[in-house]
Amino acid sequence: MGVLVEMGWGGLVQAPETITWTDITPRVDQIQGVTITRGASDELSETQPGTATLTLDNQDGALTPGNSTSPYYPFVRRNAPVRISQAVMPTRTGAAPWPLSMMGDFDSSSGMWASLTGGASVVGGRARIPLTPGVTSVMQSARQWTLPGASVCARLTTVPTPNGSSVSRSNFFVESTTVGTRLGWQHNVSTGKLRAVNLVGDVDGAPADVTFSETDHRWMRIRETSGQVYWETSPNGMDWTVRRTLATPSWVTSQSLVVSFNAVRTGGTGDYAEWDLLGAQVRPRFYGTVNEWPIQWEGLLSKVTISATDLFKRLNRLPPLMSCLSEEIKALGPLAYYPLTEPTGATSAGDLSGTTAGPLVVAQVGAGGSLDFGTASGPASAPESLPTFAPASATAGKYLLADMGQVFQDSSTGNWNQQAAWFSTSTPGRVLFALTGSAGTMQIVWSLNGAGVLQAESMNDGSTWQTTTIASGNLADGKLHHIAYDEAAGRVYVDGVAKGAGSVQWMVGLRNLTVGGYAGGRLWSGTIGHVMLTATQYTGIGPQMATHYQAGATAFAGETAAVRMARLAKYAGISAVTILGTTHDPVAGQGEGGSGVVARMREVEATESGRLYARRDYYGLAYQSRDQRYNPDPASEVFTIAYADLDTLGVQLADDDQKLCNQVEASRPGGATQKVRADSSVLAFGLYGQQLEILKTSDNSLVDAASWIVSRYANPDPELREVPIEAYTMPGYLNILDADISSFFSVTGLPAQAPAASMRVTVEGYTETIKEQSHVIQFRTSASTRDSVWVLGDATYGVLNSTTRLAY
Repeated sequence: MGVLVEMGWGGLVQAPETITWTDITPRVDQIQGVTITRGASDELSETQPGTATLTLDNQDGALTPGNSTSPYYPFVRRNAPVRISQAVMPTRTGAAPWPLSMMGDFDSSSGMWASLTGGASVVGGRARIPLTPGVTSVMQSARQWTLPGASVCARLTTVPTPNGSSVSRSNFFVESTTVGTRLGWQHNVSTGKLRAVNLVGDVDGAPADVTFSETDHRWMRIRETSGQVYWETSPNGMDWTVRRTLATPSWVTSQSLVVSFNAVRTGGTGDYAEWDLLGAQVRPRFYGTVNEWPIQWEGLLSKVTISATDLFKRLNRLPPLMSCLSEEIKALGPLAYYPLTEPTGATSAGDLSGTTAGPLVVAQVGAGGSLDFGTASGPASAPESLPTFAPASATAGKYLLADMGQVFQDSSTGNWNQQAAWFSTSTPGRVLFALTGSAGTMQIVWSLNGAGVLQAESMNDGSTWQTTTIASGNLADGKLHHIAYDEAAGRVYVDGVAKGAGSVQWMVGLRNLTVGGYAGGRLWSGTIGHVMLTATQYTGIGPQMATHYQAGATAFAGETAAVRMARLAKYAGISAVTILGTTHDPVAGQGEGGSGVVARMREVEATESGRLYARRDYYGLAYQSRDQRYNPDPASEVFTIAYADLDTLGVQLADDDQKLCNQVEASRPGGATQKVRADSSVLAFGLYGQQLEILKTSDNSLVDAASWIVSRYANPDPELREVPIEAYTMPGYLNILDADISSFFSVTGLPAQAPAASMRVTVEGYTETIKEQSHVIQFRTSASTRDSVWVLGDATYGVLNSTTRLAY
């Protein structure tokens, strides 16, 4: 067993599905070891960015940044993706035949491998199977294994190439006593196909093929359970995908089996396949990016000690969020987005899409009139000021125009067009905005008719105008409104409500934009802002655009904490958010811009007494609701360990006032400020107060949140805050590795001086050091009893005046 360190050279950490991982474990200094820190110091602290530190051998210069001779050049650079796992190898116990789950090494001297032919060998702990023209290479085990209720896996670490051969195959088989009867994996190197086979007489009438991917299929497994055989692949040895299932053949249950790795090539030039980590059970420890590559020398010996940080580093360096409305618009990936929120005195408006769309500049028609930025109120939850259009007449005043460029024109030509804007006016019969093609044959004008009703005037042949009236009612009522047009669906959304727009003519090649007027007339009187324009093949964008009305009006007040967390992650470009637990209360509106995305996430976390952290196996976040910790029971414990088996020093029992809190003064947006107090605790210990500002949506829920804190911390029980374990030596090593943030475990057989013989703890974080033949994990823990809640009539959680804390 040992640490497994992989680099994603040239990959993008935000696109993990595209990364091809390279194993650099042989370079790791396992004497110094790998140190990983994760989670929080206690349950009252926020989780911190996870970090990893390790020293790598650089004697060949392969890890020197800028070294053009490195096989990894030019990808030895900051922010290179890295993942760290622990591969736990099985051990054999008892007498043969053994279940295949106990098969776990490629040591040719171990007696496990009965035959190595055709140049097959073990090199550096890996099975090397040559693909030599005209030669069949085989590495075959002794016949002493069984498959029922077991599994066997291996990683194809070195992938062979066709090298000019029309027939080249590399195989991983479980074989019966009958020649040609076997099941397993065939990698057709020449065609690039990976085949799950059940061969009888070397023939399978219904194999399952996938196109081999070095990203997704390097790990292969054969598993049998409950009368079914499963063929599975994995990108990391942890997450398995079933590629084929079959009722277990009779020979599988009646015979002792052999495992073989073999290869054949008919022509071209030779190379080899390498397999390793046979039978490994992989547990993730860290996923992040390298911060730096500092090269150091000890004489002529070159090393590099790298540090890496998880996803939170990336999130923490993102710029402050804009308003909820602006973030929602940007998340759609517009080709042009003009918020029109420039300050007073501005003479043009910029595009925030990040494309090549040009700015909106002020144009004058006739004489008089004004266009003043920063003078009008925007949507309620997007408080940045908008411009005021005040023409002298319908044909004299100022408006805005822009050339949005070739990129926009090309996208408009090959995709469906979408347009949206906010506005207010008391003057009907004016133009909101218009788009035209560079040749003038394509034109679409959005305006209010004389009754203040929305209309689209469109022309796509250069001569024939068509007017489509939208059933919007009078929008010239002085209030802010939002419209969104989805060409693909032929639909307009007015203040979030869908309206038909089937007769609006389709457009291609749009390029020029005018805002607040068109063709020198019908100049807008009022405000306009948040003009969003795009073109996409995606046909489901309309309903998303419709939600922008709610984003601007309420910032999604009332949505649940889980939905809010996923929404904020979306703004940061994170699609993988694991939501754990079931209690997700509504939260207040998202709030104004100016805060970072992590700060907004922390507001939700604090409001719900939840837990937010970066995953250790993937580029993603996890958010736990508070009920994830309610009422731990033995069935939910990841492991139990005796005090005598910790095999470490430093176990401490704490009983102090670090967490004591007997008064909370709580407030919420738009609500009352309320106080919750535990008088008996104040009398006994003095006042320990806390200010709480959270996003609750009612005064009652605010009191519930404050009461939850006081009930848990008015008189905290003694607790184990640090539990160090030498995990490597433990029979339950895998279970210990499964412990993560909010997991439970119990320490039993505590010394006689302890308040109880056994104490259950909740994991808040940990620091681990992985070395050769050692894996010390220092768990930072809290008392699980604080998360117990009342269950009426329950013998454990319904004891009057003892375990009757109300959940919220």
